[in-house]
Amino acid sequence: MSGSVRHLYVHLPFCASRCSYCDFVTVVGRQGQHRAYVDALIAELDLERSVLAPRLESVFLGGGTPTFTEPAELGRLLRALPPAEEVTVEANPETVTPELAALLRAEGVSRVSLGAQSFQPRLLDVLDRRAGPDDVRRAVYRLRDAKFDNISLDLVYGIPGQGAADLDADLSAALALEPEHLSCYELEAKPGTQFTHAHGAELTRQSEAMESYFERVVERLTGAGYRWYETANFCKRPGLAEGRDLRSRHNLGYWRSRDYLGLGIGAVSTIHGRRWRTTPRLGEYLRALAEGRRPEREVEVLPEPVRRSERVLLGLRLDEPLKVAGLGEAIDSDALQRLERLGLVVRGEDGLSLTERGRFLGGGVTAELLA
Repeated sequence: MSGSVRHLYVHLPFCASRCSYCDFVTVVGRQGQHRAYVDALIAELDLERSVLAPRLESVFLGGGTPTFTEPAELGRLLRALPPAEEVTVEANPETVTPELAALLRAEGVSRVSLGAQSFQPRLLDVLDRRAGPDDVRRAVYRLRDAKFDNISLDLVYGIPGQGAADLDADLSAALALEPEHLSCYELEAKPGTQFTHAHGAELTRQSEAMESYFERVVERLTGAGYRWYETANFCKRPGLAEGRDLRSRHNLGYWRSRDYLGLGIGAVSTIHGRRWRTTPRLGEYLRALAEGRRPEREVEVLPEPVRRSERVLLGLRLDEPLKVAGLGEAIDSDALQRLERLGLVVRGEDGLSLTERGRFLGGGVTAELLA
């Protein structure tokens, strides 16, 4: 009997090197273990396949650097995955060769998300990124040559040493490549990391400029015709994209609080009111699946009040109204009236929305709304 889950995340942890600001579950090198890891992913998929719908809405291969995985193994994995309406692969620009672009296209990938981060070499050095600006451009051209018509670029702002002019230059360079989608994230440096230790004072200074940087990003991208459909995400509007909806269907699943299955080390799943995180330990993961058993997991039961609160927090990140049916207990009615008077929230027939000013304030507004 088939399940109902229509979103699948697959974690490929391998990277050529580890960026100092990264806190994702990654493994440097280990080419000799790529085959065993793909074997384990396919085995885990077989164990969990019953929760998945016959055809998925989205598959997302994230990392790590999925395109650092040995090409033969990456191709084998893609062939083993269930069909989906959107298949996204994250890629570091320096890994995108003409051969890799052709492989992704041939194996059914419909969308590629490129980690550009910045087009300023000195800022890329701060982030320990290997790819330079020309690598990003070459990657986009190679993907276009392979007939990809849905490319997303990731940019980061708030990098130590970055000024407003640098951010403008990054946005101009990204727009010149005409990507269908742009994700623009505030740099999050986790406490205790090498990066925070090295750049603490500058990170503190940058934090004071974040609000103006955020507003600058929104102004530039919406002015260029992109839809600001989620707090940090922008896509070409239908008039610029032949009527296609170019929002990330996978991430929309998260923001709409849909159930999803995660495969691989450190991957998170949320299904039927339970959330679990798979062990981040590669050896334990490989052993368990080689023995035909599920790897170790940390499981959390999500009570209904928690699930309602998450639907509010995530749903209000979008530019579409949040349907409030069934969410009444999660929303503080007094706070809602106060935020309406302040012009931060709008209540309409279709649901609840943040105004533009409310979206700039973001999490502070939604936190106040929660009962």
